[in-house]
Amino acid sequence: MESTRVEKPHALCFPIPAQGHINSMMHLAKLLHARGFYITFVNTEFNHDRLTRSGGAMELKYLEDFKLEWIPGGFPPDDGRNRDPVSFFDATMKYLLSPFRDLVSKLNDSIQVPRLTCIISDVEFTQMVAEELGISWICLVAFQEMLSRMQFYNSCEESQLSPYENFMTNGDLDAVVDWIPGFPNIRLRDLPSFIRTTNLNDPMLQMCVVESPFSLKSQAIILNTFEELEKPVLDAMRERIRCPIYPIGPFASFSQSESNDHLQLVSMSLWKEDACEEWLNDKQPKSVVYVSFGSTTVLTPSQLNEFAWGLANSQRPFIWIIREDLVIEESAALEKAFVKATKERGLILSWCNQMKVLSHHAIGGFLTHNGWNSTIESICNGVPMICWPFFADQQTNCRYVCKEWGLGMEINNDVKREEVETLVRELMEGEKGKEMQLKAKKWKKMSKNAVQFGGSSYNNLERLIKQVLLEKH
Repeated sequence: MESTRVEKPHALCFPIPAQGHINSMMHLAKLLHARGFYITFVNTEFNHDRLTRSGGAMELKYLEDFKLEWIPGGFPPDDGRNRDPVSFFDATMKYLLSPFRDLVSKLNDSIQVPRLTCIISDVEFTQMVAEELGISWICLVAFQEMLSRMQFYNSCEESQLSPYENFMTNGDLDAVVDWIPGFPNIRLRDLPSFIRTTNLNDPMLQMCVVESPFSLKSQAIILNTFEELEKPVLDAMRERIRCPIYPIGPFASFSQSESNDHLQLVSMSLWKEDACEEWLNDKQPKSVVYVSFGSTTVLTPSQLNEFAWGLANSQRPFIWIIREDLVIEESAALEKAFVKATKERGLILSWCNQMKVLSHHAIGGFLTHNGWNSTIESICNGVPMICWPFFADQQTNCRYVCKEWGLGMEINNDVKREEVETLVRELMEGEKGKEMQLKAKKWKKMSKNAVQFGGSSYNNLERLIKQVLLEKH
């Protein structure tokens, strides 16, 4: 009977089935759970199996109001994790819509769980399902690539001009693009790779054209950033976008401060995490370089060895995350001479809990691909960066880290060991490195203030819940 249904707000969270998106959504889910929400977190069957094997979500068994669900479909194990973005999103739409709709209908009709209050997602088709069932739909913009894209397409619509003619710069990637509100003095090379093209038939561009407007139809947009970090672009967005915008980041540090003991231990890692705290405990403060290129960036064998010998020649201790699929179509094999030269001061891991590593007192710098999760986790832990952006929003993130926030230095795309060595030494012991350490300390304090009581992200979360999520509850 309807009267037996538990009365509690219920948020269903469904991220794009990729590690970075899953991590961001889980942090948001933890925040909402801490504020009294029943949570249903949905993965694909393939990722649910990987998560089960990694063991990161075992603590959820102690919670009655935080449940993991999975939907069939997605990508079989032999399909590869580093598929190109177009085929990845095509497969997401093709295989997941119907099972997702079935799951939402089942949950909404069940008297065993509270009726769904809202669906929070960054997957386009979830909006259609929410509308069909009369459920509020909230868009999570976890990465700055979509934020940049939204501004890009908004400015194109307003001007009624084709932006692609403006991109015809005779190959000059340093040409300034001055017509995107909130992004002053940004160069063509700094724009997300998905929109930096003059080819109107580019498949990724076509996907972005279709996908981008859907986020603007949501009841609210949630951003993994904080007001003080990106005020110009946030102000520009609010002038042009009708739906309310709630920056409530950094998600990772905010959720850690609000979650209960069980949820603090929950990791949504699709890889088993290697321990390294004991190794770090023996190192001097700010003496170790942490190296990770995230979950999707891939290197050539040559790039792997250039990074390796740059680290070796810098003579600094380091932790390097080398996934089994880091190197394109080959195993990530390091030269024996490198392993021998660095065995006393280097630690090679296949995966780790990045927040734990970045928050350790021994970490003095981060060599990163500048994915948004990695970038903002570095900011909230006060760790300056060496930047090697790969694709999507990473070029934009790199630009802001290096030029706007003063927290990093960029490596050339054609990476050479001499440059790696020079930048690592400068980061860890040079004057530029000292300047970046001071700025990193300042941004860490600002990010911490944002998530504390009365801070901008704290207040935005309160407004999001009262003005949007609980409006009809």
